[in-house]
Amino acid sequence: MAAHVKNAKNVTPLNSEHGEIVHELIGHAAGGSQAYSLAEIVIPPGKGSLKHYHPVAEESYYIRSGTARLDIDGDTIMLGPGDSVAILPNKIHQIFNAGETDMVLLAVCVPAWTPDNSVYLD
Repeated sequence: MAAHVKNAKNVTPLNSEHGEIVHELIGHAAGGSQAYSLAEIVIPPGKGSLKHYHPVAEESYYIRSGTARLDIDGDTIMLGPGDSVAILPNKIHQIFNAGETDMVLLAVCVPAWTPDNSVYLD
C-alpha cells in the first residue's frame, strides 16, 4: 500500500495508569512517519496527563470533544471543541478533563514522539 492508513477504532490503545487512553496513529511505534507523530487521546472525566515536558519536541493539541484544562508553565487555559494550542519544547504542561464526558484530543509531536522525549515531574 502506498499510503499509511489507520483508524483509531482499530488501534490497540495504550491505557495509562493515570487515565489517558492513547491511540498512536502515525509515528515511530505506529509507522507512517519518522518525522512527526499523531495520536488520538481520550481522557475520561476527572483524569489527566502527568505533569511533563518535552526537551526536543513541539507538541500541538486539537480538542475534538469535551472540555480541557491545560496548565502550561504556570498559566491555566480552558479549551473546548475546535480549540488548538502549540506547546514549545521545555514548556511544563499537564492537561485535564474538566468536563463530565470523555474529552478527546489529537496530539501532534514534531519530531515524532518517543518515550525518551518526555520528562515526567510527578
